[in-house]
Amino acid sequence: MRHSLRLLLLTCCAISLSAVMALSQGFSTSITGSYRIVPNITYLTANNFDAKLDVYSRTDSQAPQPTIIFIHGGGWTGGAKEGQLFSLLPYLEMGWNAVNVEYRLARVSQAPAAVEDCLCALRWVIRNAKQYGFDTTRLVVSGSSAGGHLALTTGMMPASAGFDRQCPGTEELKVAAIVDWYGITDVADLLDGENMRTYAVQWLGSMPNRVEIAKRVSPLTYVRGGIPPIISIQGDADPVVPYSHSVRLHDALKKAGIDQELITIPGGKHGNFTRAENQRAYAAIKAFLAKHGLTSAVSTNQD
Repeated sequence: MRHSLRLLLLTCCAISLSAVMALSQGFSTSITGSYRIVPNITYLTANNFDAKLDVYSRTDSQAPQPTIIFIHGGGWTGGAKEGQLFSLLPYLEMGWNAVNVEYRLARVSQAPAAVEDCLCALRWVIRNAKQYGFDTTRLVVSGSSAGGHLALTTGMMPASAGFDRQCPGTEELKVAAIVDWYGITDVADLLDGENMRTYAVQWLGSMPNRVEIAKRVSPLTYVRGGIPPIISIQGDADPVVPYSHSVRLHDALKKAGIDQELITIPGGKHGNFTRAENQRAYAAIKAFLAKHGLTSAVSTNQD
């Protein structure tokens, strides 16, 4: 089924005009390129839960296109993919495909279920690349908050970590870059002490080995040579995810020789950045991706 993106905006989501404008950095929100939109594809069934994703694929090009895989936030305990449409807009405007992913929340399955699911979503994208026109050499994973954490684990975890056993396969689970919006990088840091966060405690529950699991699902554990380039965006006054998480991650990435960039929003909270702040962030993201050859030759058609 083909839709105008403008029609999709009017019918699928309700959001303030100011939020729309804030999400755009020189990106038009009037997108009329030809897309095939396939919602609610089940990519994994686990614990009697059907994990679904939505696909937005271009239909006006025979060539595979770069693809953003976006993962919603919500502290692993809430949130939904349906609220993320406007996070996809900058990539759709650039002519990219998009995959919008949901996963098991804590009320369905505690850690590490969400990590497992997102790796399975990546495997689904790779396996179905030909059908939907995904360029598997130009896959970028992104997300915000807990979704930022899951984007990092999806892009950084080696096969030896063993978190893809819900969907075994021979495909190499590899992405070209990671765009992290204020994601958690040290889950154990949030379980006790001054940085304790209720959402992290709820995700790990009272399992006796929760600290061990928290370390196994922490992006900081997987910093090493050869991982994809990473750009992060976070406010230095974030009350939900400590800003130190981004700083520590990027210090570690520098030491490992990974191409990285941390965009700090002075005084910024947990998202809800101003239009100017979002413009700065998206300009940096676009430049970072272009630096790594992550652009589309297809231009969108705009009124």
